[in-house]
Amino acid sequence: MEKIQAYVEIKGIPFIKATNQQLLNDYLYPAIDAKEKKFIVTANPEIVMAAEEEYFYKKILKQADYVIADGIGVVIGSRLMREPLPERIAGYDLMQQLLEKANQDQLRCYFLGSKQEILDKAVAKVKVNFPDLVIAGSHHGYFDINDPSIAEAIEKAQPDFIFVGLGFPNQEKWIHRYSNQFSHGMFMGVGGSFDGLAGHVKRAPKIWQKLNVEWLYRLIKQPSRWKRMLQLPRFIWHILWRK
Repeated sequence: MEKIQAYVEIKGIPFIKATNQQLLNDYLYPAIDAKEKKFIVTANPEIVMAAEEEYFYKKILKQADYVIADGIGVVIGSRLMREPLPERIAGYDLMQQLLEKANQDQLRCYFLGSKQEILDKAVAKVKVNFPDLVIAGSHHGYFDINDPSIAEAIEKAQPDFIFVGLGFPNQEKWIHRYSNQFSHGMFMGVGGSFDGLAGHVKRAPKIWQKLNVEWLYRLIKQPSRWKRMLQLPRFIWHILWRK
C-alpha cells in the first residue's frame, strides 16, 4: 500500500483528503499509467458502521490503497471532528471517469457482479458510451466468493480495471482475497453502480446532487432503503459521542 500523507481517520478508517480531481490527477492516473495494482474503497456511513462491527472487514478497509468519502454523511462527520474532508467523491462518478480514461487509452475493463440481465445491459451501454476501451470480460455476481476459479479466469483476461459490484462487504473481501494473484490492475468496489450503468436505477437530478441530498432522492424512489438510512444518524451519533 502506498503511504498517503493526507488523510482523515474516521472510526479507524483512513479517508483520503483530496478532491475528486486531485485523487485522479495525483494518485489514480499515475498509478494506471505505471501499470500498478491499486484497491479503491468507496465508503459511506453504512460501510464505516459495518466495519465497526466486524474487525476483519475494518482491517481490509484499512489496507486499501484509497478509501474515498462516497457519502455526504462521511464529509459531515469529518467536519464535526474538525478535520474536514474537502468534498464527497461519488463512487459512480469516479467509475465513469475511470471508464473515460480506459476509453482514451484503450485499456481493458472487467465487470464482476449484479444479475446477468442487468450486467449485460450495463456492458452494452459501456460499449456504446466508451467505444475505444476493451471489454476484457464480465461475470454475474451470483457465485461463491470462495471459488478461486472466477479470479483465475479474470486474471487470464489481463484487465487494467476490475469493477466489482458484489455489494459490501463481499466486494471488498473478494478484492482483498484475490487481487494478490494479479500483476496489475485498478480494483474498485462499485456496489450497485451496474444498475445505474444499465439504466435500471436513475441518478438523482443534478440539483439534488449539488445540494448533497442524493440519498434523500434515492430513499423517495426506493422506500425499502429506510433501514439502511438509519445508519447515518447512528454514524453521526458515534462521531459526536467520540467528541
